[in-house]
Amino acid sequence: MEREDERLVKCATVSLIGRPSVGKSTLVNTICEMKVSITASTPQTTRNAIRGIYTDQRGQLIFTDTPGYHLGGREINRRMQEITVSSLDDSDVVLYLMDARREAGAEEDAIIGILQKVRVPVVAVINKADILTDGELAAARDYITARLPGAVVLNASGLKDEGVDEILIELFRIAPYGALLYPEDSYTDQNLEFRISEIIREKTINLLSDELPHVIYVEVGDIEYDEAGSSVWIRAFIVTEREGQKGIIVGKGGENIRRIRKESFREIKKIFHGLRLTLDLRVKAQNKWRSNQVTLDRLFRQNR
Repeated sequence: MEREDERLVKCATVSLIGRPSVGKSTLVNTICEMKVSITASTPQTTRNAIRGIYTDQRGQLIFTDTPGYHLGGREINRRMQEITVSSLDDSDVVLYLMDARREAGAEEDAIIGILQKVRVPVVAVINKADILTDGELAAARDYITARLPGAVVLNASGLKDEGVDEILIELFRIAPYGALLYPEDSYTDQNLEFRISEIIREKTINLLSDELPHVIYVEVGDIEYDEAGSSVWIRAFIVTEREGQKGIIVGKGGENIRRIRKESFREIKKIFHGLRLTLDLRVKAQNKWRSNQVTLDRLFRQNR
């Protein structure tokens, strides 16, 4: 007699955890084959728990890409830790990423301490394996297996798309049976304005990370569709903390803002496939941010 769950597909929520710049966002983007989360060399660029959705004939995996787990006494660090830890409570599987180029320290030990307490399966991935030596891979594997003896340990490179299929095989093996939570063609549950703002923020951070604090945000002011002309017009603002930072983003003769707009346009155009796109990108300063709490709420608002 056929079991009831054999007529269903596999479906699981997967939370990612790891230190800043370990490659979580890159891995999620590679798996989902679309821009879901911004990627930049600057640590802590992912400030929200962002969902990426992967669906194939086996079923559906819903990934939550959380901010890099970073120790520190500042309020902003504590809030980011809360986002990271709270996402594990609602997941079916935890995907733990480690960068073996960096020596395991207090942050890695803190993450291990969290994983030792979770009640769901843990899949550990030694990321950036394409640039690691055999010795670094072996040391990382020994570190993980000694502390998480029940975890499956895999090697991968999210950037090079190596070992990703093995990750998916393992996640689907663990995933429970159930109905799909999202339509088959979904790859994220972010709203449109959020996706556009994150693309622009990524391009700004990548270009100006050495000159500008990455505590900036992007506001999408208007999105207007012209069905007759098969076009869409977007106005967005890069918002800085101080008036003096505007010049850094604009650049000499407008060089920086033109480059940010060009690179943002290329990514946003993929969202509006087949439509003629106009991107009006400006810079403004919020000279007096309303309060620290309002600023944090803006940075950490959940896009659910």
